[in-house]
Amino acid sequence: MKMHRTLAASIAIAFCAPAALAQSVGPACDADLRGAAPRVKLTTTMGPIVVELNKEKAPISTENFIKYVDSGHYDGTIFHRVIDGFMIQGGGMGKDMREKPTRSPILNESTNGLKNDAYTIAMARTNVRNSATSQFYINVVDNASLNFVNDFNPGYAVFGKVIEGKDTVDKIRKAPTGNVGPFQNVPKEPIVIEKAECLAPAAAPAKEAK
Repeated sequence: MKMHRTLAASIAIAFCAPAALAQSVGPACDADLRGAAPRVKLTTTMGPIVVELNKEKAPISTENFIKYVDSGHYDGTIFHRVIDGFMIQGGGMGKDMREKPTRSPILNESTNGLKNDAYTIAMARTNVRNSATSQFYINVVDNASLNFVNDFNPGYAVFGKVIEGKDTVDKIRKAPTGNVGPFQNVPKEPIVIEKAECLAPAAAPAKEAK
């Protein structure tokens, strides 16, 4: 599938020179990680998006994403690849289309049973199975072709879903795009993640009085 190939190709540069970043997280993200369903808010120039992460089925991807959030890595990055009818991808480039330094790649958790359905968030990677670093994408339709098939077609790891801001995702997917140097499907007006932040763990439902 052509779109499947371009998803991998679009982050190939990200795998070239990972840099060591801090491994610990601050109090807000630590509390978030300790919760049953960590949540992250992405404040973008087209509106907010809140994602709920599946720590149980994708612990490595969840912790990796939270660490990038906590370090401020995503602040100022853009959604650099937008394909309506497929996905919106970001988390690695600034408005100048330069790649930000990353930590070492993580294990691909695509065998966790989570599917690349509409409004799920997943780790982008190169053609190498275990090459994901900071870049992620949000599916805007059901993308069964991105799911795990076998060792020869390992797919892409879903690690959460959008729980607020689907309208923002829909605005982003409709943004006019063009080419910037070697990059295709780049929004003509930069769509910036102004701030990524961990949210306080959701309160447990109150028990009914007996």
